[in-house]
Amino acid sequence: MIPRIFIIAGSDSSGGAGIQADIKTVTMLGGYAATAVTAVTVQNTLVVSGVHPIPAEIVVAQMRAVIDDIGVDAVKIGMLGDAALIAAVAEVLRGVRVPIVLDPVMVAKGGASLLADDAVEALVRHLLPLARIVTPNTPELAALTGTHVEDEGDAVLAAQELLGMGARAVLAKGGHLGGDEVADWLITGNLQTRFASARIETRHTHGTGCTLASAIAVGLGRGEPLADAVAAARAYVLGAIANAPGFGAGHGPLGHGWMLHQ
Repeated sequence: MIPRIFIIAGSDSSGGAGIQADIKTVTMLGGYAATAVTAVTVQNTLVVSGVHPIPAEIVVAQMRAVIDDIGVDAVKIGMLGDAALIAAVAEVLRGVRVPIVLDPVMVAKGGASLLADDAVEALVRHLLPLARIVTPNTPELAALTGTHVEDEGDAVLAAQELLGMGARAVLAKGGHLGGDEVADWLITGNLQTRFASARIETRHTHGTGCTLASAIAVGLGRGEPLADAVAAARAYVLGAIANAPGFGAGHGPLGHGWMLHQ
């Protein structure tokens, strides 16, 4: 079975994150990637210098065109932009009974804001309840819950708050926390699982969140249990970080094709 992964996200001109990273990930892991582009960004490894939002009606039209013809086994949601687009995307997805992976993209690696202020509440209200899993990093956890997240304990508590706000499962990513180890916590209503790995010292981490969420979507699209999909996705991302090509002067892209060279 080739899982059909439908990606709703923004374009990254540098190819390291966004839809470009999503397509590479899904393809490398044996899935079929289809897309609805939500924004065109002007960016490289150093800066996001422009964002051109795609009108909501065009995003919705892309979604319906793919869903009605090709079909979908899992959905990955990335950059959405504003409250109106979030509500429009949610309206379409309410009729789609497949796992949804929500990556709440708020800030680019270089610090540029990618989500309007009014959109956070809309994200929580419209999309959080639809998602099989939401994958925030610690700054996103803090923004979504209004809490301070400074260590693993804070991250777990914030993830539990997200469950109370309607999330079914949360992968609290710990890459922004310090230390020699990176720990991600998978929190569900009855389970807390810690995934840990040695930190790879590198500046080439552009697109890690997009890549992880898309890899999880591939696993869920195949019917894998959630914890197994998360574990496999983490392994893929770690390999991609370790085999980054070294491009760019800033936060460089991952080596998405690393499995071809093993």
